[in-house]
Amino acid sequence: MQLVIHRNKHDPANHLDVLEAAGMAVVQLLADPRSTDPQDPWAAAVAHWRAGWIRKVVRRAENKRWDDVQRLDGVTAASGRAQVRAFIPGPVSSVPPEIRKLQVGGTQLPRLHDSTQDDAWVTVELTPEVELSTGKAAAQVGHAAQLAYEHLSERCAARDSDAARVLVAWRQDGFRIRAVTSTGEQWAAADRPVRVLDAGLTEISGATETARAHW
Repeated sequence: MQLVIHRNKHDPANHLDVLEAAGMAVVQLLADPRSTDPQDPWAAAVAHWRAGWIRKVVRRAENKRWDDVQRLDGVTAASGRAQVRAFIPGPVSSVPPEIRKLQVGGTQLPRLHDSTQDDAWVTVELTPEVELSTGKAAAQVGHAAQLAYEHLSERCAARDSDAARVLVAWRQDGFRIRAVTSTGEQWAAADRPVRVLDAGLTEISGATETARAHW
């Protein structure tokens, strides 16, 4: 899945807002009727991707390039001034040219303030043990938000009333999330239902737990 961050050099978005927008965009796309109804156009591509390795590639765009990618199939979400668009997943070899020409690495936005989404239903915690760029962290939060959505959906199918209550409320709230960076003590002590283990292909050396989610 390709994710594109809207970058404004003159008025950059806050780092954590970008991560929240990324997580929201991923879940909003997965929950979109065009993804969930087998008769709709996105469903086959989304189902194929979810059955395998849920890799996400995060890029950045500004000005006309941001406007250009809005015309491609996907979902744009916002948190604060941050905007991120998630696109229908597919093979790397067939990435649309509007996305392929966008830069992948080195996306780093300023850490201006903590999350303002204090009443969100789902919280994603980032590891304090490794420093992640905004682009890398956005992918990890996207993974955590997706796994939270899938975990809650599975529990609903198993008639878990608590999970159903959370999922309904989260959906009604537009799948808004709160992103935080744990302290070392919190990270060591927390036991969360969702954990993300990064394979270590970019930025991180070796398999590393990068993010967790809870509700």
